[in-house]
Amino acid sequence: MAESDLLAATAAETAALIEGNEVSRQECLDIWLERTAADDLNGYLWRADAESAVGSVDQEAQDPVAGVPLAIKDIFCTTGVPTTAASKILEGYRPPYDATAVARLASAGVPMLGKTNMDEFAMGSSNENSAYGPALNPWDRSRVPGGSSGGSAAVVAGGLAPWALGTDTGGSVRQPAAFCGVVGLKPTYGSISRYGMIAFASSLDQCGPITQDVTDAALLLARLEGRDEMDSTSTGIEGGIALPSAANLNGLKFGVPADLVGEGVDPGVKAVFDRTVERIEGLGGTVETIALPHAKHGISAYYVLAPAEASTNLSRYDGVRYGQRASDRDLASMYEDTRGDFFGPEVKRRIMLGTYALSSGYYDAYYGRAQRVRTKIVDDFNSAFAKVDFVITPTSPSVAFGLGEKTADPLTMYMTDLFTVPMSLAGIPAISIPAGMATPEEGGTAMPVGFQIAAPAFGEQKLLEASFALEKAIAFDNGGGRI
Repeated sequence: MAESDLLAATAAETAALIEGNEVSRQECLDIWLERTAADDLNGYLWRADAESAVGSVDQEAQDPVAGVPLAIKDIFCTTGVPTTAASKILEGYRPPYDATAVARLASAGVPMLGKTNMDEFAMGSSNENSAYGPALNPWDRSRVPGGSSGGSAAVVAGGLAPWALGTDTGGSVRQPAAFCGVVGLKPTYGSISRYGMIAFASSLDQCGPITQDVTDAALLLARLEGRDEMDSTSTGIEGGIALPSAANLNGLKFGVPADLVGEGVDPGVKAVFDRTVERIEGLGGTVETIALPHAKHGISAYYVLAPAEASTNLSRYDGVRYGQRASDRDLASMYEDTRGDFFGPEVKRRIMLGTYALSSGYYDAYYGRAQRVRTKIVDDFNSAFAKVDFVITPTSPSVAFGLGEKTADPLTMYMTDLFTVPMSLAGIPAISIPAGMATPEEGGTAMPVGFQIAAPAFGEQKLLEASFALEKAIAFDNGGGRI
């Protein structure tokens, strides 16, 4: 077996090579460790090496994916391994325990290749808010990989990992997957334990796979989902997850929210979306227009609720209980300087927004109203799913934009999550699959376009089946890595 064949293989194909004794688990890990050392995408914040990886290949593990290495977003706690959430305030932190998601994969014999770059505390849509510099999009390194799981998407798309873990709060798995031409799945809220995931917005945060194809997403989800006594909000998925095998979409109904998919979508993205709708009809599915009248208010509600939860979650980083501490002459100055010196600009912005939204006299005007909008959005999806099986949209209104292009205008940046945020607020599963290529409006290199499919809560198996059939019809070629 040629080394290039292994590096171009999906996780499922790699597992088959190991099962067929064409490569051993240790040889597979060694080849991938050598590959990650060539990272010039700034995709990894920490990489395993031959010494630190000793013992990570469990020869006793019986799981079929044992030995297929994985990249992990630096928001998951990993025993003895630096975990920073891409923030200076956690620099040097080495957790004494594993997140449940990490522990479950370790018990399956899946070794860790490294910790991937991200927006600081998962706050961002471009990966430019990392304290350690942005990850780069492997299709065009002058463009962002998306955020906040940009590092995980970049290393999978760039051939630096077979598969990866990300987290999705308002689209942070799906949007970077779309920008990088890979698959990103946000499962139903609660289906995977959040224990050991550094919290951003606790009612929205969700672990999710970033993979080369839908089959790998199913393989990873099957090993991650499940009830966890360490997370009271975790539920698992009843019946578990099986590998998808659907060949068509006969009898399935897809709804396009006309009040959401309208103006503001780049022509190239809209053209790819329209072609994918035609493919759905060619596979036997039916597509109809539906209404999600409150989804257009999702961004407004999200950017009240998520910062409000963030301001609470990040209050623990005060220089006393967690993280770095600034030296100063008195306690009050120490608090101020610690948070002022070690938090980045976007984190500070969201803490201030959230604190204001929760402040006395403004709570009901902002936070309470945003919660009522969230309920309306949930009701909209429930009404839609009474008529159709899935809701479909582009994953993002545009392809990946240039580094620095939107950093001066946070509101424009926030709008890149227009299509992903409503599903996060509703807590339902959604997947982004690569559907084609489009040239940016300003010209330049053609970039991947993502197609988003959402399903009712705990409808992951049905979602994976539909995505699998559509993926086969699209036959998108990610090139097996573009470094």
